[in-house]
Amino acid sequence: MDVAATGVWMGRLARRGAGAVLAGLASVGLALTNLLLLVMALVALALAPVPFLGLALVPWAMALVRMRTDLERRRACRARVVVARPYHPPPPGAVAGSWPYFRWTVTDPATWRDLAWLAPGAIVGAGLGCIAVLIPLYGLAGLTLTPVWIWLGTGWYGYGAVWHLRAPAEVLMCLPQGAVILAVGLGVAPWLRRVDALFARLFLAPTKAAELRLRVAQLTVTRADTVDAQAAELRRIERDLHDGVQARLVSLSMIIGLADTLMDRDPAQAHRLLAEAREASGTALDELRHLVRGIHPPVLAERGLAGAIRALAISLPLPIAVVIDLPGRPDTPVESAAYFAVAEALTNMIRHSRARSGSVSIQHVGGDLTMVVTDDGNGGADPACGTGLRGIERRLAAFDGTIALSSPSGGPTVITMELPCALSSPRTMPSSGTD
Repeated sequence: MDVAATGVWMGRLARRGAGAVLAGLASVGLALTNLLLLVMALVALALAPVPFLGLALVPWAMALVRMRTDLERRRACRARVVVARPYHPPPPGAVAGSWPYFRWTVTDPATWRDLAWLAPGAIVGAGLGCIAVLIPLYGLAGLTLTPVWIWLGTGWYGYGAVWHLRAPAEVLMCLPQGAVILAVGLGVAPWLRRVDALFARLFLAPTKAAELRLRVAQLTVTRADTVDAQAAELRRIERDLHDGVQARLVSLSMIIGLADTLMDRDPAQAHRLLAEAREASGTALDELRHLVRGIHPPVLAERGLAGAIRALAISLPLPIAVVIDLPGRPDTPVESAAYFAVAEALTNMIRHSRARSGSVSIQHVGGDLTMVVTDDGNGGADPACGTGLRGIERRLAAFDGTIALSSPSGGPTVITMELPCALSSPRTMPSSGTD
């Protein structure tokens, strides 16, 4: 086994375990917050019948509860447990202190599920958090505090499986036990954190009805975005045809007409005009081919996604490593969306990243087409600073796809795109390699 790779792997596990221990410590502290919020919410609900006071106090208390549960959802996501927000959108015109706002708050089932989670969430979070913290601390004590305590001659002391350490030489028996307990604690802590996140998901995740409502809302937004994108694409095609190919064809028609009138009087000039017409027709044909490639590249239809991406990577001014492993082909709309998403990501790389090289990795895992585009540029990519990444997001959202961006200052930039899809026919040509 590679020693360096083993060291990196152990370091990664240690960092993950240490992060889980800190998360467990945070769970212990947040347990008290849960109990305080529960008392506050119950007091607010008890005062709800009081005129004016209940209209203001209950939504305010529930807003604090939602802030706490939103924090727990984010913490669960960091533990790789996705918990979506289940709340109904506020009614139009609802403002804090009004009856519609109060009614929206108290009639949302997610409000009561949040309240139901506060007490058990505090108990489970504090319990699992204490276990996640105490085991590594006990192991650390075996490596540090216990040997020092015995070495100072404080008398009998016990640790781990050995409870009769009387002499300083026997301190050495604490060290291997402490190392094992510390390693076990760091290994168990992420699992304990995940159990806590799964328990929170039982209360804080959307119900089936809420999931359906959120799904309908998402489809409404993505449908509107798709319609807007299609309208913009049609306007672009119309503009390119009007300003490019159509102008070329009009000019070609005029040149041929002029050559026809000069054919008898000045054959030499007519032949020169026909040669010019031939050149203009070639230019118009090139522009038309370029326009067609922008709609659906012929190489994509002929060679599939793998061949199209490889051809695209070869045409770029930077070295792009391409690794694609697809046992089949996605449906044509999904394949087209995947191609243009990767193409847009590579275009952004060329224009903005100042990278020296990049890579594209595509594979189909668990029913999702996963595309990862990386570069060694300056990093600092921000979707809010341009339209490229937002355009990719809208393109993928039409197929329930997602995009995740990691671009710290100084690089590298990693764009991960996922499209749920099924693969059809098996591949008939190699689709992986390095360019």
